[in-house]
Amino acid sequence: MKLLLAVLFLPLLAWAEPATTIRAAELKKEPAIDAETLIELPENTAVDAAERKGGWVRVKARGSEGWLKMLSLRYGNPASAKKGDTGISQMFNVARTGSSGTQVTTGVRGLDEKELANAQPNASELAKLDKFAADADGAARFAANGKLGAKTVDYPK
Repeated sequence: MKLLLAVLFLPLLAWAEPATTIRAAELKKEPAIDAETLIELPENTAVDAAERKGGWVRVKARGSEGWLKMLSLRYGNPASAKKGDTGISQMFNVARTGSSGTQVTTGVRGLDEKELANAQPNASELAKLDKFAADADGAARFAANGKLGAKTVDYPK
């Protein structure tokens, strides 16, 4: 009986979902932006996606295994994609296969308590953000160009 259960559940252990990179992406050693980059994957690279962790997905691609940002992937087998499926033909595909072939991602979880407790400042990333800062005069010029004006709003009680 144990052998039968092992045989039945073994494919689930090796299960990976086919996906394709939608843009060039860095395959990281760990699920973190500052982790070591293993290889650069070009756009439209086929990968096998496995576990997810926050906004990252563990994948196998080109003989390497690592982590990609979830939003860099399109799920499904690119070879099975049907060009021009709309309307009635898509409805028949859903009825036939049980899937429209479209995957929707609704969001990414934030940091957990352990990650927040162990967070360290990253001075180089903060310096990048400083490049996007606007001074008061620049913001006022931008608002004037857009014909925007200041408006006082009462604080809700």
